Amino acid sequence: MEHAQFDFEKLEAYKLSLEFLDEIFDTCERLPRSLQSSLGDQLRRASLSISNNIAEGSGKISKKEKMRYYGTSLDSARECISMLNVLMRRKIINEQEFDKLRTTGRRITGMISGLINVLHP
Repeated sequence: MEHAQFDFEKLEAYKLSLEFLDEIFDTCERLPRSLQSSLGDQLRRASLSISNNIAEGSGKISKKEKMRYYGTSLDSARECISMLNVLMRRKIINEQEFDKLRTTGRRITGMISGLINVLHP
């Protein structure tokens, strides 16, 4: 059975952010217990914020409101990259995993920036 799609579910940035979210959740499950409730929870929340803010922003009528939500989504994506840098520096994730997540994060930030640029006066 096919479900009717919401407008945001058609956005490539949203679709990619869900893939990123899955990868981040998988990564967080493998974190040492000592980091689960600190860095792990923060990374999960930030990755979830990317897709949530794209979804919320797409439903706003005014360009200014859309840009605000998309901006928050962009900030959350950058926050994820910063935390991944920490995990890499601490040798908690390997270089291959880091590169994959970083590449996906870069694609997401580019797509969100595109959404913002379309709205910018």
